Amino acid sequence: MSTVNADGHGFEKTLPARRFVRYQRQHVLLVNVLPLIGTLIAFALLPWYPPTPATLIALVVLWPLTLGVGGSVGFHRCFTHRSFECARPVKLILAIFGTIGGQGPVASWVATHRRHHDCSDDVGDPHSPVTEAQGGLAKLRAFWHSHCGWMVEHDMPNPLFYTPDILKDSDLMWFSRHYYRVMLVGLFVPVALLVAFDPSWQTVWLGLLWTGAVRLTLTSQFIWAINSVCHFVGYRRYHTSDESRNVALICVPTCGESWHNNHHAFPTSARFGLRWWQFDFGWLVIRLLQFCGLAWNVKVPAADKIVGGPDAS
Repeated sequence: MSTVNADGHGFEKTLPARRFVRYQRQHVLLVNVLPLIGTLIAFALLPWYPPTPATLIALVVLWPLTLGVGGSVGFHRCFTHRSFECARPVKLILAIFGTIGGQGPVASWVATHRRHHDCSDDVGDPHSPVTEAQGGLAKLRAFWHSHCGWMVEHDMPNPLFYTPDILKDSDLMWFSRHYYRVMLVGLFVPVALLVAFDPSWQTVWLGLLWTGAVRLTLTSQFIWAINSVCHFVGYRRYHTSDESRNVALICVPTCGESWHNNHHAFPTSARFGLRWWQFDFGWLVIRLLQFCGLAWNVKVPAADKIVGGPDAS
C-alpha cells in the first residue's frame, strides 16, 4: 500500500543514482564509517578509559529520544505516514531528534520510505533482501544490501513525486537543508552538559565517543535491521504483498519498529504493537502526546481488522 501524496503525480518516481552517488557516499563516510571507527576505539580503550556513569546515562537517554521519539514517532509515523497530527512545537522537537539520529535529511528519508512502501520487496524497493537467486552466498549478499549496502549507491526517490507535502513544509525543509549542522549540535550539546558536571578533556572525548560515535553506530544497526532482519526472519501475522515480518526479539531497542508485519498491514496506523504484549515505545509516546492535547487525529486500525489470522506462508 502506498502512502504517496497525490500532489506528486506527474513527476518521475526516481532520479538516477549517478547524480547523487557522491553525496550518498559522503553521508556513509561521515555518519556511518567515522562513527564505526570511533566505536571501535571506544571499546578498545574500555579497560583503561571506561565511560562515566553520567556518560552511560546520557547514552541511554539519547537512544529512545533519537531512535524512538525522533525516528519512529517523528520521521516514520508522523512525517511519512501522517498517522497523527501534532502541534508545531512537537513537530519541531520530533524533527530535531530525528535529524540527530543521523539517518539522513527528513525530506530524503521520507521519500525513500514512501518508495519502499510503494514497491515493497518488488522491483524498485531501495532496500529489499528478497532475491530469486539461489544459494547461501546470494542470500547473504541480498541481506547485506538491505541492511546497509544500498546506501552507498541507489536511485534517489524523487521528492517532487513522493514528498510534495514535505517540500511545502518550511520547518521540515529547514531541517533538511541544515541536516549536518543540526547533527553537529546533537553531538556537542550532550558533551557540553557532561562537561558542566565534570569539566575535563577526558569528559569531552569520552562523551563524543559514547554519546556520539557509539550511539550513532548502535542505533543505526537496529534501524537498519528493520529493512533487513524484519524482511528476512520472524513471523507473519497478516497477509501482505511483501515479506515483512514481526521480530519480537528487537522490539525494545527499536522502540516498537520491529512489529514490521503489523506496520505493513496497516501502514498509516500510529500503533505498531497491535497486541497488549507487543511493546511499542513509539505508541506510548503518541498516546502521551494525545493525552496532553499535543497530538490528534491519531489513526489506528479498527478492532475487527486487528484480529487477523496468522499467515501460513
